[in-house]
Amino acid sequence: MAIQTIQTQPFPDQKPGTSGLRKKVAVFQQPHYLENFVQSIFDSLDGFAGKTLVVGGDGRYGNLQATMVILRMAAANGFGRVLVGRDGLLSTPAASCVIRKHDAFGGIILSASHNPGGPDGDFGIKYNTGNGGPAPEKITDAIFERSKTIREYRIVDAEEIALDREHEFTLDGMTVNVIDPVADYAELMAELFDFRAIAHLFQSGFRMRFDAMHAITGPYATEILQNRLGAPRGTVINGVPLADFGGGHPDPNLTYAKELVDEMFGDKALDFGAASDGDGDRNMILGRRFFVTPSDSLALLTANATLAPGYADGLAGVARSMPTSAAVDRVAEALGIDCFETPTGWKFFGNLMDAGRVTLCGEESFGTGSSHVREKDGLWAVLFWLNILARRQQPVETLIRTHWARYGRNYYSRHDYEGVDTAGAEQLMAGLREGLETLPGRQLGLLTVAYADDFSYTDPVDGSVSTGQGIRIGFSEGSRIVFRLSGTGTEGATLRIYLERFEADPARHDQDTQQALADLIAIADDVAGIRRLTGREFPTVIT
Repeated sequence: MAIQTIQTQPFPDQKPGTSGLRKKVAVFQQPHYLENFVQSIFDSLDGFAGKTLVVGGDGRYGNLQATMVILRMAAANGFGRVLVGRDGLLSTPAASCVIRKHDAFGGIILSASHNPGGPDGDFGIKYNTGNGGPAPEKITDAIFERSKTIREYRIVDAEEIALDREHEFTLDGMTVNVIDPVADYAELMAELFDFRAIAHLFQSGFRMRFDAMHAITGPYATEILQNRLGAPRGTVINGVPLADFGGGHPDPNLTYAKELVDEMFGDKALDFGAASDGDGDRNMILGRRFFVTPSDSLALLTANATLAPGYADGLAGVARSMPTSAAVDRVAEALGIDCFETPTGWKFFGNLMDAGRVTLCGEESFGTGSSHVREKDGLWAVLFWLNILARRQQPVETLIRTHWARYGRNYYSRHDYEGVDTAGAEQLMAGLREGLETLPGRQLGLLTVAYADDFSYTDPVDGSVSTGQGIRIGFSEGSRIVFRLSGTGTEGATLRIYLERFEADPARHDQDTQQALADLIAIADDVAGIRRLTGREFPTVIT
């Protein structure tokens, strides 16, 4: 096989976000576009000659073809070995697991997470380091800088690469191991959770549904829940990964997981419902006619962590992203452990976990995880819940209401305005920033502003500083509103508004969430001009 050196020209739009480079499929289909970015990754790394690279993705449109390109380029650039999931498949948490278990130099994950797939959908690629987590900013910045000057890339001229079965072959001297994408991950889950207790739960007549949304977690959930734990066939629905996710939007929330939500809130509701997203790193938890917010889920897992064998010795600490509700903060205080508030982005948790400062962490955007890998992990969260349910022998709603009675309830909601005009969204955020200094002490509605800032974070491990992480407006009685522009979309802008109010009195824990937050919703629109600047009367998604 010959190594080809292909001449190319830079593309100006290859700046990775918090989750790598995400663009429309048509953008990635441009000649040299994918290859330029992959070569920019390799050119930004040192010391990988002869080392192991992990490659896999969520199976969306273009995944397999891109995987083959990456293998050919890895061989041409001097990697000694590649571990690649069969058919080019690996969930994001499974890829992190494989990187860590096999002491790989790093990994390339092909995913646009919860974004739609198909020829008209989105595609994504990101680099994870040897700890299994997303590359830090110093690496992603270097990749972007290299992408602006690249003039050539190297690739092996290979006619056929067979990834449809588990086997080993060589590619210009580089060993390629095509692996079972589920095996290493399933083995790790069996070490963390009491599979015997969960299996007994299913034997007792416990009924659940897991919606894989025609995304990557289908094979993982089928193997673990049905084959290993004995859940009845049909427990996993939409379990076959499809290149276009069956035409759906693989985001596990109340809007996009409609089939599951309808069943769990219907007359024949099951005991437990869960869903995961495109690349398997997010989760939604439902009880019988009861939705568990991601913030409450993190708090409950923290409070009950020692019920799972992998966490029986207790937690080093916990962390949450700034927009995530403070529900877990009070649990951490009761346990006497540290609780860190970080910017949005899993890489910020990675530093804390590598330093042994935290064990569990979570984001309100349906992401929960722990130090077992360096990514959020959807199926892991579901298994953690099943472990707790098996040990506590109480329904989901009872568990949550008992938790609220002890720690108080954080009424919490996120309002997403998707695909809004970018200029209008940026004008909204700029207007908020300009008025921050004048807000403290002002009366907004019936509430008094206690503080207003643009969140910044100093990493307690490496001292790095991240600024401009979201506008916070906090009120004297403890409520708050947060405004952020999301970096996960590929069209227009996604404006996210986070609303939170704490209620200690159990007698007031039965209010409708949107009604309980009605004054904050009105204040958010008034202070930011949401309807005026976005042209939207209502959010696209409310969670």
